[in-house]
Order: sequence, then C-alpha cells, then structure tokens
Amino acid sequence: MRAISSTEQIYTALQALSSGTEREKILRRLPAESGLEPLGLRMKDVFDTAQTWTDLPVAEVPDLLASRWYELRMVGFAILDFKARRRGLDDDARRTLYEIYLSHHGLITAWDFVDRAAPRVVGWYLLDKSREPLFELARSGAALERRTAITAAFWIIRAGDLDDPLTLAEILHDDESESVTRPVGTALREVGKIDQDRLLDFLDRHHQQMPRAALRLATDHLPEDLRSHFLLR
Repeated sequence: MRAISSTEQIYTALQALSSGTEREKILRRLPAESGLEPLGLRMKDVFDTAQTWTDLPVAEVPDLLASRWYELRMVGFAILDFKARRRGLDDDARRTLYEIYLSHHGLITAWDFVDRAAPRVVGWYLLDKSREPLFELARSGAALERRTAITAAFWIIRAGDLDDPLTLAEILHDDESESVTRPVGTALREVGKIDQDRLLDFLDRHHQQMPRAALRLATDHLPEDLRSHFLLR
C-alpha cells in the first residue's frame, strides 16, 4: 500500500474545512495570472493548519509550495514563517528557510505569500548580513520580487536599522505596481515610529512622486498637521 504523503494529508485536512462561500471570496481576490485554484478556507483555518504542521521536515515544504491549490501553497509559506519564529533557531537552520523561500520565488504568485513569510524568513536571516540580496530583488523586473525586498525590510526596521530600508524605499517609492508601493508606505510608517525626522526628510524629497495610497500609509501615524501637509499636495 502506498504511503500517504504529508502534502496529501494536509490537503485532506484543508478540504474538510472548505466551503463554497469562502471559495468565491478567494476567487474574487486572487490574481487571474496566479495559476492557483482555491479550496475555499478562512485564513484562520489555513494558518491553524500550518501551525499544526510546523514540525514538517523542511525538505517536504517545497511540495506544498508547488501545489496548484492556493491554501496548500499558503500553508507551505506559513510553515516557513512558523519555523522562523522558533526560539533558538541557529543560523544554518535560518539560512535553509531563507534559501527555500528565494529558490521557490517563482511560485510566489500572490502578494499574501510574500507578506506571510518575507519579514521573518528573509528579513530576519539578513539582520546581521549584507542586504545586497534585497537590493537585487528591488531591481527585479518582477513586482512580487520587489515586494519581497521591501516587505523583508519590515523586520530590519523592527530591529531599529533604518539605513537599508530607507534606501530600498528610495528605489521603490514610485514603482509602477501598487503591490510594491503600498508596502513601501507601510515600511515608511514603521520608520516614522522609530525616527520621525528621517521619515519627514524622506517625504520632503519624495512625496510628490509617491502614489496617494502609499503616502496615506506612510503618514498614518504623523500628527494631523504634518499629515495634511503631505496629503494636501
């Protein structure tokens, strides 16, 4: 008798929680070009399932990332994230997670895969290393690779290191894709929580070129008079 793979077991668990209503909701927001099919689950159920499977051997995660099912692929990225959160994770283990994420970036066909995994899987690994991989991603022709660059920087900002994240924001602040400029706005907002003067300096130089949605995010925590100054341009 053929052994049932972990991916098949996870698929069965997810299918039992699926509904037609949730499937329609996901279909409306999935990019047409994603190549993914939804089973139809609430994200809470997807993430709870991923957490249950956090001990899955890391070598089996790529099978999930290659699935045509949106939720199965999300479970794979969420497992990478849950593994990265573990206390005491050594640098070799963190590098393995990082390499799996980047080597399978072509399978990141929806923005929420980036948002789930990039901060801890990519950003955390690069905290004490060269950020050149992020600058390479920021220069990519693929919008979701550029999104990874700025979203991974969230974790670097959280550590209080603002130089490279602000340089990435300089590169991407007027990007042609909203899937890139919105996280740029979020990154700038987080910079402002740590050093408002550096945020204001950035906005003085670039607010005219930033899309309005990104600018609203970037100024969200500024005093109303300063926020109005940039929004009423």
